[in-house]
Amino acid sequence: MADVISGIKIPDSQIAREAAELVRQHETEMLFNHSVRVYVFGAIKGIRDNLKFDSELLYVAALFHDLGLADAYHTETKRFEVDGADAAREFLRGHGIPEPGADLVWEAIALHSTPGIAEYMRPEIALTRAGVRMDVGGAGFDDYTREQREQVITAFPRHDFKNEFIQIQARSALKKPKTTFGTINVDYIEYCDPTFRRPNLCTGIHASPWHS
Repeated sequence: MADVISGIKIPDSQIAREAAELVRQHETEMLFNHSVRVYVFGAIKGIRDNLKFDSELLYVAALFHDLGLADAYHTETKRFEVDGADAAREFLRGHGIPEPGADLVWEAIALHSTPGIAEYMRPEIALTRAGVRMDVGGAGFDDYTREQREQVITAFPRHDFKNEFIQIQARSALKKPKTTFGTINVDYIEYCDPTFRRPNLCTGIHASPWHS
């Protein structure tokens, strides 16, 4: 990997290298490239906004944030975000990272797809979310210069990202649709399966055992 992308140094500690190696083993090139772009876009924003953040923890959060989509880390009952968060925390604990740091990365990954919360939390959490939003949906696109954007995608190409990303998210969601309730992940199922009926909270309230 390039050592510096658009002014952002890719962490090169032993933990960072081993994290990247682990994720590469289980993710497609599309997802791995996306994960590194998330880090770079998040770090650019962090520097632009004068935020103090731990680059290594942000990098690990970005690398692991979609690992729950990989078969090796898929569980039947947890949201894919939690699967990835659990994997990251276990990895960091195994490398001697104290609990506060491991928990911070867990929160960053678990909340990376949840609107309206992560952006108000600690920098590593907010910047993971910001990097994801930029790379997936172009949120804040014009806050990055054309040169910055081009350098990032030259180092880690998007290829057919839009179509491939939707398909891999949909495959994960379809394996465990109940975990998508109340999340944006249900959108992937609806997009790929027009016959799918989204669970409704109001229906659930009326079906509860309470009399009123």
